Amino acid sequence: MDCRHCARFFRPLAAFVLGALLVLAFAPFEFGLLAVLGLALLFQLLFRAGSARAAALSGYAFGLGLLGFGVFWLRISINQFGGVSPPLGLFLTVLFVVVIAGYFALAAWLAWRLGGERSEQRFMLLAAPSAWLAVELLRAYLFTGFPWLSLGYSQIDLPLAGFATLAGVFGIGWLAAISAGLLNLWRRSWALPVLALLWVIGHALTWVEWVHPSGAPVPVALVQGNIAQEDKWRRSMFAPTLTLYRQLSAGAPQARLVIWPETAIPGFDDEIEASVLQPLQAQMQAQGRDLLTGIVTRQPDGRYYNSMLGLGVSGRQAYHKHHLVPFGEFLPLPALLDPVLGFLQIPMSDFASGEGEPGSLQLAGHAVGVSICYEDAFGHEVASTLPGAGFLVNASNDAWFGDSLAPHQHLQIARLRALESGRYLLRATNTGISAIIAPDGSIEQQAPQFEQALLSASIQPLRGATPYALWRDLPMLSLAGLLLLGLWLTRARRHAAAGPGRS
Repeated sequence: MDCRHCARFFRPLAAFVLGALLVLAFAPFEFGLLAVLGLALLFQLLFRAGSARAAALSGYAFGLGLLGFGVFWLRISINQFGGVSPPLGLFLTVLFVVVIAGYFALAAWLAWRLGGERSEQRFMLLAAPSAWLAVELLRAYLFTGFPWLSLGYSQIDLPLAGFATLAGVFGIGWLAAISAGLLNLWRRSWALPVLALLWVIGHALTWVEWVHPSGAPVPVALVQGNIAQEDKWRRSMFAPTLTLYRQLSAGAPQARLVIWPETAIPGFDDEIEASVLQPLQAQMQAQGRDLLTGIVTRQPDGRYYNSMLGLGVSGRQAYHKHHLVPFGEFLPLPALLDPVLGFLQIPMSDFASGEGEPGSLQLAGHAVGVSICYEDAFGHEVASTLPGAGFLVNASNDAWFGDSLAPHQHLQIARLRALESGRYLLRATNTGISAIIAPDGSIEQQAPQFEQALLSASIQPLRGATPYALWRDLPMLSLAGLLLLGLWLTRARRHAAAGPGRS
């Protein structure tokens, strides 16, 4: 067989393997250096692809490998808790991977169009990192966004994480891509020293203090009830669930703020107002503390929300989740999709969005930035409560994803949110992984998965703002646009001067 034909098959296969191996760079494996090495090899494949079409094919194969192994846990929630047959659940999971992998094809196509096989230095340091940054941002914002497994998360325990306070997860990912390009240019005398300098600067940034203490430490407690998802909404489990959470909470009488996970109270607020919520309000008020619990709240017009409800000395208040999960909490394009999904007999939730409402509640004497489950995957949304919030809370229920990679990946995401914002982040989950995360992204306490647990500590509320908290993703969005525009204009001038080139 002609070697050119061999390469036509080898490159996509090699890219698929690289994508699959990149999963090891994320939690729970956390071989972060593998992300830079893997991306360096991918950039080599793309640079030598021969055409934009061939590069896109390799990029697509890379995306299939990364997502196929990295988010295949989606089938667990679809199969076990979505009420569909296993074959249909598998089909929907594969369909999701096949669609989202298109982002990686776009990044590869764009990188080659802007610099493929022209100048290795231009491709490795400008075209490929710029395309990667632009498409990661696109994946985070387009169609409500799916920023899971963004490259920057893999660097949480490495020097590049120091840039989180400046540029967030996408800035870290861009610098990791530049690091990969520098590795490919190692024969040039300046490449490795520049790479070393970049990582030294990242480490040095961890010493910069952007925030300062605000008042006295606050005693807090996080309760992990470990209620199996298949049992959670059974009527027979309602009373035992409440009893369990109350008993666990009693183990931390000193806590001024007690946090229960997402939908810890498995019922509608209007149905249990007199029997549960008013007694809890009275109890917390008498104890001089606050309770923040997940619950489904319902309006008189029938709309209902995935909410976090505050009860106690700070008064009754609520945050309604506004960034809903497509197909899990709401149905996008209902006029188009409802007939199809109705035919497939896929049960859909129909939560209303609390969009426009602030995610900040007043608890234990401080403003607290609150997010629910998947919302903490969006750094710009978490940062919207800053600089006012003294600390952050994320309540989640990762029982939907069983004993898979998802809870570990989700914890890694939460760690980067703490680092970006320079705040403590308290993560209360149903089955794990609950954790108290320090402002530097380190884990101070962590509950074991699938066990009942109580985490208690005194955390320091903070004031001030990191640059990322102030500017969020705007600098990286602007940088991506300017880089792509500059590369495209340069390419257009060269094309005009030299005549038609390859496509």
